[in-house]
Amino acid sequence: MLLAIMLACIPIADSSLLPGFLETKPAFADDDDGGDDDGGRSGASSRNSDPSIGSRRSSGRNLFRGLRNRFLPRAQRSGAARPYRAQAPQPPLPVHTTDEIVATGLTAQQIDQLTAYGFVVLDHAEIPLLVSEVVKLRKPSSMSLEAARDRIRTFGPPSIADFNHFYRPEQEAIPECSGPHCDATNLVGWPIRVTGPTNCGGDVIVGLIDTAINADHATFAKGQVEIVRLVDEELPQSGRQHGTAVAALLVGAADSSTPGLMPGAKLIAVDTFQSAARQDDRSDVYELIRAMDLLASRGAHVINMSLSGPQNMLLERLVTEISDRNVVIVAAAGNKGPKADPAYPAAYPQVIAVTAVDRNKRVYRRAGRGKHIDLAAPGVEIWTAASVSGARLKTGTSFAAPFVTAAAALLRSSGQGMTSAQVHETLTKSAQDLGDLGKDPTFGWGLLNASTLCAAKM
Repeated sequence: MLLAIMLACIPIADSSLLPGFLETKPAFADDDDGGDDDGGRSGASSRNSDPSIGSRRSSGRNLFRGLRNRFLPRAQRSGAARPYRAQAPQPPLPVHTTDEIVATGLTAQQIDQLTAYGFVVLDHAEIPLLVSEVVKLRKPSSMSLEAARDRIRTFGPPSIADFNHFYRPEQEAIPECSGPHCDATNLVGWPIRVTGPTNCGGDVIVGLIDTAINADHATFAKGQVEIVRLVDEELPQSGRQHGTAVAALLVGAADSSTPGLMPGAKLIAVDTFQSAARQDDRSDVYELIRAMDLLASRGAHVINMSLSGPQNMLLERLVTEISDRNVVIVAAAGNKGPKADPAYPAAYPQVIAVTAVDRNKRVYRRAGRGKHIDLAAPGVEIWTAASVSGARLKTGTSFAAPFVTAAAALLRSSGQGMTSAQVHETLTKSAQDLGDLGKDPTFGWGLLNASTLCAAKM
């Protein structure tokens, strides 16, 4: 009211002042928490939707600032010196649970011995791929975590024990594009016949291990999407932004605003994540192992894991077993920067590790690097589904991995008969070389080339 009276009392020579002051901006997405899982704020992409917005200043806003400075005390005026308040540094996110060990290959007698030492069996599950149970144990309070792990390891093969490590979705980037025209499929020569009437993808099952997914999003209305939540239902559900975006890239409806690469494929999405403090969506290795075993038993041809964490002996064992059964595993290289340690499961040799590039084939600045990198794919400014409705832009290696997953699914679809090793070799040999000649730690073998995948099938 006061602002209206002040404006009414001031002669305005230029009528363009008020439209600039009252300007509104369009919105493209509706996310469930008002924020973007890539570190951006809600509406970040919509603010950039008009190239002129953000490049011009509104005189109306300057007028308001001048009025405010006239009536407010000096200490509260814009431009007045403000005391510096340093933000307290956030403690690093935990790498593993503080009191749990995960083990497999233990006999009933060995478990009895451990309980006599003070270990407590928290949970256990049959893992057919390992022909054994995986057991989650709480260590005795008098024993360090390292000592507890080493105590179980004294049993020797075939038992394996390690910390209950955490793995997190790669969702730390900031979207920067200006609209849905930022289409990445042409960059890799994605064959139109996958979404067209011939549907060269055939009969294929894609597995996904990720956060929660909004199954009611319009992009999944006509698809074959099955969601399985392995985590205890009493635990807080993880955010739906990451999982929904990755799933839509894979199987979003061809006629929706966020068409997927394989709209005709069946997707089995396993939610192994829970929401912890500080908006920390994380899955422990116990749940990851169960999810991978479930997908292999359900006939998944390829598994997408847009997540990362530390090396773990049990995870490595299951990756080996699944690969030996010709299930292709694709994982994001991670967004911790070029000097970060290798991220897992991407760094295991049986896994196809995917880094991200922009539309100019430049590597994403925060992508992980190393000799384990296999392929590059579009992962900067990718248009995909928002968590509630509509769409928004995503950036990160998480959103590059689905391109390679979809390519592997095409090769593994009906009539291909390829092993996981042959899929790996076919994709890397056909890649467009980037960076140094041959394989390099930045781009791997180069940019995914999907232009001949349908031709190879037909």
